[in-house]
Amino acid sequence: MNHWLVKSEPFKYSWDHLVAEKEGMWDGVRNYAARNNLMAMKVGDPVLFYHSNEGKEVVGLAKVSKEHYPDPTTDEPGWVVVNLVPVEKFPGTVTLAQIKKDELLKQMDLVRLSRLSVVPVKREEFDHIVALAHDKK
Repeated sequence: MNHWLVKSEPFKYSWDHLVAEKEGMWDGVRNYAARNNLMAMKVGDPVLFYHSNEGKEVVGLAKVSKEHYPDPTTDEPGWVVVNLVPVEKFPGTVTLAQIKKDELLKQMDLVRLSRLSVVPVKREEFDHIVALAHDKK
């Protein structure tokens, strides 16, 4: 099982949008590295949901419900989407500022590859973020 983080601007597609839909299609990815990450996602993989630009924080936990298939929002071949379902809105958020200060997290792909909207997360980073979001450090 792999762990992931997806980023979305909340005014375009927020955690609340995903919850309201019950299952969301993660579309519009137009970066090859992020596309490759989508293609590596498997059903059941846990996914941290991050609000970018506004908030800059991890707000919840989702999981992959459908593996990659052609992106219906474009006619260009090769772009894919996955489906996600919400699992849990975190009781607290984990901000980008917290992540950058944390010795265990400051080398995350979220920080190093800040332009990517879909990045892998190491298991220990994932567990640490979930613990921080639950104030169980």
